[in-house]
Amino acid sequence: MHTGKLVRLRECRKEDIPLAQRFLNDSETRALIGMGIPYPYTLADEERRVEKYSAGNDTYNFAIETLERGRYIGRCGINEIDWNARTVSIGVWIGDKKYWGYGYGTDAMDVLIRFCFEQMNINKVKLGVFSFNERARHCYEKCGFAVEGVLRRELCVNGQYHDIIEMGMLRSEWEAR
Repeated sequence: MHTGKLVRLRECRKEDIPLAQRFLNDSETRALIGMGIPYPYTLADEERRVEKYSAGNDTYNFAIETLERGRYIGRCGINEIDWNARTVSIGVWIGDKKYWGYGYGTDAMDVLIRFCFEQMNINKVKLGVFSFNERARHCYEKCGFAVEGVLRRELCVNGQYHDIIEMGMLRSEWEAR
């Protein structure tokens, strides 16, 4: 397990599935993480996703739980790995809205970044953030990410087009912090 100041990153467990499914069926959460067409997300969908996580398919996914109560509140992970260039694409989401805006996402991101640089020997961590998700962008900037580019009108949410802001952080930048 990997621990921060507020959260612990641990394996995804079967007992997380019903809560994750509930979080992922919330329309606001779905929009913020870009789940696409808002069809009902089933328990079977989430079961397949968790099974895929544990299959060792060159991705790393973690459940996020609070330190004070051990409560499952969301997930983060490494979605794409380029071992040759030593880059990864990462993502994080907090599904329990009671924990939004209190630093849990930032702490989870800090722990995940540390895992990437220290455990995986990665040179660059990158991500995309939706232009309307100011809270996430602020989180990523606090963690040390810099804007590298903008994919204009790349995302359609509720019939409106939005930009995706590409952000990255080099290992040397992280070490200098």
